[in-house]
Amino acid sequence: MIEWHWLGFDDIPRNDWYEVLRQRQDVFILEQTCLYPDIDGLDPDCHHLMAWREIDGKRTLVAYLRCLPPGLKYDEMSLGRVLTTRAARGSGIGRELLAKAIPLAEAMHPGHRFRIGAQAHLEKFYAGFGFETVTEPYDEDGIMHIDMVR
Repeated sequence: MIEWHWLGFDDIPRNDWYEVLRQRQDVFILEQTCLYPDIDGLDPDCHHLMAWREIDGKRTLVAYLRCLPPGLKYDEMSLGRVLTTRAARGSGIGRELLAKAIPLAEAMHPGHRFRIGAQAHLEKFYAGFGFETVTEPYDEDGIMHIDMVR
């Protein structure tokens, strides 16, 4: 069973936040060998969706994303730092994460569209949630990306 948490920065328990940062580092910096400033100063202004599951008797983060409010990075709101941890890949939790995040974000920022900077190989995944590609592929930190809106 998945335990979902949709929290503002100040409401995230310290140990949970530490695990989020550890997983973001593992996925985006170590696995993808991408040197970039993950701690970018935007997290305090975001809401964060975390999915936790018990694995081998331990509460484990299995998926995460942050929702940036309109005007913070783009004119539109945005979803970023979307990840599925190694422990949960292939389980469908990534789809579940997006399916939960979109209505939560829309309720928080009614009337606003989304803009995301997606890794290009995930274009079909995001298109399945109504996102449309609006840019040509571009290199960001050594990984091809595209901007998509919904």
